Amino acid sequence: MGVELFTDARASTVHQVELDTRDVTLHYEDDGDPDAPPILVLHGITQSSATWGWLVPHLAARHRVVRLDFRGHGRSGRTPGRYGFRGYVEDATAVCERVLRGPTVIVGHSLGGGTAAAVAQARPDLVRGVVLEDPPLLGAGAEDVAGLPGNSLLEGFRLMRESVPQLQAAGMAPAELVETLRGVPSPSGPAFGELSYDDALDAMAEALLQLDATVLDPVLEGRSEPVFDPLRELPVPGIVLAADPAMSDAVTRPQDLDRLRKHSPLVECRVVTGSGHLIHDSRQHRQVVLDAVQELLARLT
Repeated sequence: MGVELFTDARASTVHQVELDTRDVTLHYEDDGDPDAPPILVLHGITQSSATWGWLVPHLAARHRVVRLDFRGHGRSGRTPGRYGFRGYVEDATAVCERVLRGPTVIVGHSLGGGTAAAVAQARPDLVRGVVLEDPPLLGAGAEDVAGLPGNSLLEGFRLMRESVPQLQAAGMAPAELVETLRGVPSPSGPAFGELSYDDALDAMAEALLQLDATVLDPVLEGRSEPVFDPLRELPVPGIVLAADPAMSDAVTRPQDLDRLRKHSPLVECRVVTGSGHLIHDSRQHRQVVLDAVQELLARLT
């Protein structure tokens, strides 16, 4: 299965649905047979369900694929001042309980990966397995308090926090923003246009123009409360795909992988050599993500 398979891949969405929880309305995309084995797919911070559109055609023939917009992202509702991992875990848990109504495989990137790990740890009855793409796996211990100092993602987040409200107020069209993004350096170095598939740029532009930029405040202010405990077992089968630690935007650290190997024997850890944080957006590395998802699904069959 060659990488070029992804060049023109697009999702064929069956349903766009909303779920009302106790404090927010969540939007999700629902593809495939509703009675097929479910997969919940979770995006990273500042992204939306659109970032996973390329994955749907590869899975929907045999699975129900639900892609969630977290609160503050995409078409989901806003909860200003109340963004953080606990809220995102509540969002994902609500979909597992009320939409999928049973154990599911969860695929998550970055924020979505950290959320998936926390849900699996707290509610293993809802989770069959996980694929985690460069997730933040910080705990509350002393070695984690500093977070990710020096990570190039933080500077990108600062720029987004300032510029996204301005772009939205100016009424910028997604196609115009895509052309701007092509020349912008990615956190890992190359321009987004060089690094990423066209569908990834489309999804990025769409998500930024929908985003409540205040979701970034807890990250930039260093007050993101961890909900995953790296010193406890992640009790479901899983594959973690970590960015290359030599890349300036890598989020999953070598010590995070060491702790997973020690405490979570059901989880396999892999480093994607040469890849930065945006593994599934990358023309060079997207196949690695698809292979990991299909491998885990085959194990669980």
